[in-house]
Amino acid sequence: MQTILPGWAHASGTAAQGGLTALEPTRRVGNRVEYDITIEKTPFQVAGDRATAITMNGTVPGPLIRLQEGEEVVLRYHNKLKEETSIHWHGLLLPNQFDGVPQVNYPGVAPGETFEAGPFEVRQYGTYWYHSHSGLQEQLGHYGPLVIDPAEKEPQEYDREHVVVLSDWAHDDPYQILANLKKGEHYYNFQQQTVGEFWSDVADDGFWDTLKNRLSWDRMRMSATDLSAVRAPTYTYLMNGQAPETNWTGLFNPGERVRLRVINASAASIFDVRVPGLEVDVVQVSGQNVEPVTTDEFRIGTAERYDVIVEPTEDRAYTVFAESLDRSSYARGTLAPREGMEAPVPEQRERPTLTMAAMGMGGMGDGSMDGMDHGNMQDMDGMDHSNMDHGDMSGDMNGGMESGNGEGLRPPGTLPAPVMHDPDDTHGPAEAGLPMMTQSRLHEPGIGLGNDGWRVLTYDQLKAADEKDTFRAPDREIELHLTGNMERFMWGINGVEFSDADPIRVGHNERVRLTMVNDTMMNHPMHLHGQFMELENGHGERAPLLDTITVKPAERVSLLIDGHEKGPWFFHCHILYHMDAGMARVFYVEPAPKSDEEFYYDLPA
Repeated sequence: MQTILPGWAHASGTAAQGGLTALEPTRRVGNRVEYDITIEKTPFQVAGDRATAITMNGTVPGPLIRLQEGEEVVLRYHNKLKEETSIHWHGLLLPNQFDGVPQVNYPGVAPGETFEAGPFEVRQYGTYWYHSHSGLQEQLGHYGPLVIDPAEKEPQEYDREHVVVLSDWAHDDPYQILANLKKGEHYYNFQQQTVGEFWSDVADDGFWDTLKNRLSWDRMRMSATDLSAVRAPTYTYLMNGQAPETNWTGLFNPGERVRLRVINASAASIFDVRVPGLEVDVVQVSGQNVEPVTTDEFRIGTAERYDVIVEPTEDRAYTVFAESLDRSSYARGTLAPREGMEAPVPEQRERPTLTMAAMGMGGMGDGSMDGMDHGNMQDMDGMDHSNMDHGDMSGDMNGGMESGNGEGLRPPGTLPAPVMHDPDDTHGPAEAGLPMMTQSRLHEPGIGLGNDGWRVLTYDQLKAADEKDTFRAPDREIELHLTGNMERFMWGINGVEFSDADPIRVGHNERVRLTMVNDTMMNHPMHLHGQFMELENGHGERAPLLDTITVKPAERVSLLIDGHEKGPWFFHCHILYHMDAGMARVFYVEPAPKSDEEFYYDLPA
């Protein structure tokens, strides 16, 4: 029993566009191509852990599916599990009934059953991926890469390519992990601050300021080291299905331009990626072309994809280093001219800690709590939620505060202004504590980055490769607050968990500004199915298109969405355990009045 790797994940040295070992079509007739995927349980071993994985065609990660823009495709999957399963095609624009979210797009695929996603026309190109949306199956290996080649010439020239899939393998049962998180938010935090760190802070900040700061965190029932829900050693971080000691290798010839298609397919991890000794040119994000940005490191949130090009000129090995946000461990691989070569593995950086400033508590360097609203921080054990009017709490049928008719809204593409929280501002039971101020943080690299002497990519650097054909103002704005109660591991949007929430309703072809406000201390990679979002990062008509964006603590971020794709689409945090605990909604693009179109999802009365 060993790691069960697909062909593309072995040491490889493939030429550009099509050289990677991809899944062979079951059938090809003219412009129509069909693929078959079998989902089943398979014995699996990684980092000494013998377990059972959920595999697709017998491997973890799943096979590389390689499509071409303009093809007509059928993706057929067979469920050999003893439970329901599903496949969501992350980032693909496709008919609603094929998107793959049980109880939103379809009922899921029962044991022994087969489902056909298609036929549909491939309307895009770029780097994407696919994964389960049933239970916690994604944590058990149910994910794989998806690459779509353009119908015409690739805008970026390169000589060779590698797919780099980052993931986290849990050494505990994922359902037990979720149960443990609900017992206490610190359950998997093995990096608590120490007495030694206390005295080090005293030396820097003084005794009373340090004591006030620690007491402030204690009163909030939070920890300044709560950066990730789960971390190593509960997790082993994998690169292309291989643990750090196994060392995935991608080959190159010196002087070549090498494209790395980096996919964060983890269940709950955020990585900081660099290739020491090489700068990287970021050329695509979320499968969408951007004006190249040269940098040294980039943060990749759960479910995000970054395509980068490196140009190794020396006849030596380079480490591809993906360090977890909390610095508990890392995934790593090697780029080398020949198999068997290795480069030094960088020393891990110190675990960062959250500051009051990072929590939106500006001016609270003395550790005071004046900026924190304690009204929502009572013990919730005795609270009766059964008679609570969630509709009133969410503001309107869209589940968020709304500005209508487009009047008085700021110009499209501009940044949101900082907003002070009103002391009486509440967003329901799934919230504990509010930042004093929320503001745009697109220019910030994120906690633990920016102080190492090298460049780090930020969202405000991203520009679409081309201007939009049209770039009009939004018709209205919907504001959604990302909320949570760490003590109870409750997560929601506007304080409402998914099971109690009304859908966000948008008219067909209506243009809305979606403003997300992160009222929690955690990063949330937010993903909208079925539509791309234009990130308002100050570049106007060059606003980049994203399907997933990581929203920082105390951040206010706005995106423009055109409701082109009709039907119910899932909108959620891609931290698997946050999503399962309630941070999700249905984003419903309504068909035209009197339309006879029907969808699986039933709108609430």
